[in-house]
Amino acid sequence: MHPSGQDIEICHLTIKEYDQMVQLWKNCGLPFRPRGRDSKKAIEAQMEADPRFFLGAFEDSHLVGTVIISCDGRKGWINRLAVDPGHRRKGIAKALITEAEKVLRERGIRVFCVLIEDSNESSRNLFKSSGYIELKGVKYFSKRDSEQV
Repeated sequence: MHPSGQDIEICHLTIKEYDQMVQLWKNCGLPFRPRGRDSKKAIEAQMEADPRFFLGAFEDSHLVGTVIISCDGRKGWINRLAVDPGHRRKGIAKALITEAEKVLRERGIRVFCVLIEDSNESSRNLFKSSGYIELKGVKYFSKRDSEQV
């Protein structure tokens, strides 16, 4: 039982939940690259490489939250944290963060990171309340082979 009184179960996602994940990301306004890193084929390959890195929060078998974990061997990254708008402010995002950190700790990772857009104040506040420190003066750079990846 989740602290909010709801029956929320956090478990590892499989490719069977791909369509539900995509719909959740769309409902949450997350950018989606269906011909690149978010294609079903790409997600399936990522799941096969690290099946524990895809977590979902379910209420009555309905996917209401996701997080994708990645790791560069030195730091763990929390990506695609999304909670259905109708299920927010119930502790689901914090539970997903906690579980993601647990998975990374089991890999020996002790530094946890997340990238958040400046305009996403609710995510910034969520991670601050979860013990994350906002680094001022750090700029994120990215180079992509195409806009699709």
